[in-house]
Amino acid sequence: MQRLVLTAALAVAVAGLAACQKETEPPGDVGVCYHVVAQKDGSLKYNKLVTAPNLETCAANLEAMRIKFLMLGGNQQEILGAYQANFLFLQKEGVMSSTSLEGPRYPALVRTGDGRLAIPGAMPMAPAP
Repeated sequence: MQRLVLTAALAVAVAGLAACQKETEPPGDVGVCYHVVAQKDGSLKYNKLVTAPNLETCAANLEAMRIKFLMLGGNQQEILGAYQANFLFLQKEGVMSSTSLEGPRYPALVRTGDGRLAIPGAMPMAPAP
């Protein structure tokens, strides 16, 4: 019993320390889409890309920028963006979103079979055999 109480107390202490860890949050400017670049000193530089009406438009502009850089000979497959207090992670699977750099990521857009971005659930599912 004493061991169980000690284990529970340790779990609470670890959870409390994790909650105190400072998270990196993006700017919350309304309608501003940023390309985010990590600097050598560990800080982040926010470059204004466009004014966008929604997260999907911001992600589409970041994807277009990524493709243009690749066509010019760049090699960066994954990029980081920010829109209205959300980080956008452009990855091969699609676009993930998070309210902090260290926090959990959720799908915002997914890639279709031909590589385009679509809202999750917008693509029709193949009927079950």
